[in-house]
Amino acid sequence: MEKNNPTVTRAWCFYDWANSVYSLVITSTIFPIYYSAVAENPDGTSIVSFFGFSLESSVLFSYAISGAFLIIALISPLLTAIADYSGRKKLFMQLFCYLGSISCAGLYFFTRETFTVSVILFVMASIGFSGSIVFYNSYLPEIATEDQYDRLSAKGFSMGYIGSVLLLIFNLAMILEPAFFGIAPENKSLPPRIAFLTTGIWWFGFAQYTFYHLPSNVYHRRPEGSWVLNGFKELQKVLSQVKQLPMLKRFLLAYFFFNMGVQTVMYVATIFGIEVLNLESNALITTILIIQLVAIGGAYAFAILSGKYGNIRALIVAVIIWIGICIGAYFIRGEFDFYVLAAIVGSVMGGIQSLSRSTYSKLIPATTHDHASYFSFYDVTEKVSIVLGTLAYGAIAQITGSMRNSILALIVFFALGLMFLFKIKGKKSLEPQAEVKEPAKV
Repeated sequence: MEKNNPTVTRAWCFYDWANSVYSLVITSTIFPIYYSAVAENPDGTSIVSFFGFSLESSVLFSYAISGAFLIIALISPLLTAIADYSGRKKLFMQLFCYLGSISCAGLYFFTRETFTVSVILFVMASIGFSGSIVFYNSYLPEIATEDQYDRLSAKGFSMGYIGSVLLLIFNLAMILEPAFFGIAPENKSLPPRIAFLTTGIWWFGFAQYTFYHLPSNVYHRRPEGSWVLNGFKELQKVLSQVKQLPMLKRFLLAYFFFNMGVQTVMYVATIFGIEVLNLESNALITTILIIQLVAIGGAYAFAILSGKYGNIRALIVAVIIWIGICIGAYFIRGEFDFYVLAAIVGSVMGGIQSLSRSTYSKLIPATTHDHASYFSFYDVTEKVSIVLGTLAYGAIAQITGSMRNSILALIVFFALGLMFLFKIKGKKSLEPQAEVKEPAKV
């Protein structure tokens, strides 16, 4: 297959446009607010029943996210190995996409009466989102030459930010001005439920463009025998290869620690704004929009930076800025400070995410055809770092009684990530990209 085909690379980037609405609408904004409102009891408490267990709604929400991440962390290595062996990577990506988007659309029926089922749908949507991303990321080394990884990764993230902001604005308009859309003002639950439905439809619909153009079986694999058994063998083979790649292992260690800090900040920023700074919901939504919009430019800026100075040096700069963000968050006191910090977060959030993906692609051996299996290690590292990072954040806040101390403690994660980044040496990861005049062929 010819690499750097504009139609194929455009279609690959377009999946970010399709699925990023889940991250913004479901993970960050409308769903958590609606979930809290539905879970609140008439007496003001938030105790909910889930399969006969009574617990705080916020605790259940945290468990649901952790459970989804844990499931993906457990199954993705084997599934990606099966996908590599069978050549059915796109099929697996489609199955997870459809599981996530349909589950997301099913949240339209989320009410107090359907609470348990809706939480299960939320978990399934999270599994679908995380699962499809593993296979999506692994396409990058197969459709583009190495000199295009940073640019394409940044383009994908930027398209995701743009698409998700557009749909969020539409959904917020419907929530704030329901009468304009023909919805009775007293029917307050309908606009957010429509937002869940439109998110699922958007994700499912726009993904079809990606699936139409992405190649199905790049290396023309012809599987024989048991897919599961050979999947285990494939996974064992890749694991033995990873053990012999010191730079890749160091990068995974670096990514584990700095991503622990990045993802924790992203997940707790809204809670920090509510409980520490006492910000109104409008201010929080404005903050999220600022982060998304600034992140578009940030992704491209760090792609340019890596082109001049190399990926690892660009990541080092990003991590140092994140350390500064943690220090700033400890001292902020008002709404304006929060906006300024949000703009800085946005400038490095897109950059560090897109650059991490492209850097890992460069560290994978050029001779391998097991890209999905390799990316399963990247994905597991990400999921485990999120679980441990948010757990550490909550534990420190509980022990010390202040979220500010938790934010300050995140510096340790970034410092450890920085230390492992400095240990990564080699032309492939440190030097600027070389020009490639003719597209390579597989």
